[in-house]
Amino acid sequence: MQIGFNAPTSGPLIEPDSLAAIITEGEALGFDYVTISDHIMVPRNLESKYPYTDTGEFPAGTQAAWLEQLATTAWIAALTKKLRFVLSVMVVPHRPAVLTAKLLSTIDFLSKGRLTLGIGVGWCREEFEAIGAAPFDDRGAVTDEWVAACHELWTADLPRFDGKYVKFDDVSFLPKPPQQPIPIWVGGESAPALRRTMRYAQGWYPVGTNPQFPMNTVSRFKAGLARVRGFAERGGRDPSQITVALRVLAGPNGKPRGSIDGEAEMFTGGDADWVGDIQALAELGVSAVDVRLFGRSTTETAGPTIDTMRRFRDGVLRRI
Repeated sequence: MQIGFNAPTSGPLIEPDSLAAIITEGEALGFDYVTISDHIMVPRNLESKYPYTDTGEFPAGTQAAWLEQLATTAWIAALTKKLRFVLSVMVVPHRPAVLTAKLLSTIDFLSKGRLTLGIGVGWCREEFEAIGAAPFDDRGAVTDEWVAACHELWTADLPRFDGKYVKFDDVSFLPKPPQQPIPIWVGGESAPALRRTMRYAQGWYPVGTNPQFPMNTVSRFKAGLARVRGFAERGGRDPSQITVALRVLAGPNGKPRGSIDGEAEMFTGGDADWVGDIQALAELGVSAVDVRLFGRSTTETAGPTIDTMRRFRDGVLRRI
């Protein structure tokens, strides 16, 4: 089981010394990967609903400072030697395909193959409009074409592509990324996300707290995996060859141990509960779990977050 932690990319902990301390400590503590989130410009007035809370409220709010995801990932790559980085997730339609393919291949090349590309189509219509991205309602089609174009650029000796949103021909694209392929994990729990996983990706990267597709108990997670197997069979994929990685939007002791329909709610309670949840997921074939270990602090000091990371190492990492 691979265990990751979330890098703060918004709020006061993005101050360079604090962020560097958190990242380097995570590598020293033995975490396998760090996740980097993605927002470019969040409008002050949101009608779009965040998919992973019951209320639809966006937890970071609309006035937080945000670091750009790919620039931050390149900076993290330079700080580290072994730690992998997972884009969690990159909102694909926010950026032009060819330029982004170049940025990603450069990050993979300079980091000696440590990038995992988590992708999503996005949920915030207002952000699409604010940054001049492709139309929000076209985001699924844009994402599919973008992934196909990146695959062509990253693998073909003489890449060419003639799509609705992306076109190129008679070009060279070097250096290629050292990972062939760069692992792609598709975020999302909907039917289109699962179809996209089967068509283009190496992994599925859900969040268990989506009220529309809850997977926050072992039974519910088993049902989610059964859905994946069904999509894999229809898509001609071997389910055993699809990585399943779970994103957890909390850390231990953030919420008392709860129950849903008489069954324990996963990733509530303390260290022992979390150890049991991770072990249960490992038995189901889950390959990776990443957690959020920093709070909504008003201080730029990394110390409290590092203390939490060390407690997680002692209470959870060393026991799984």
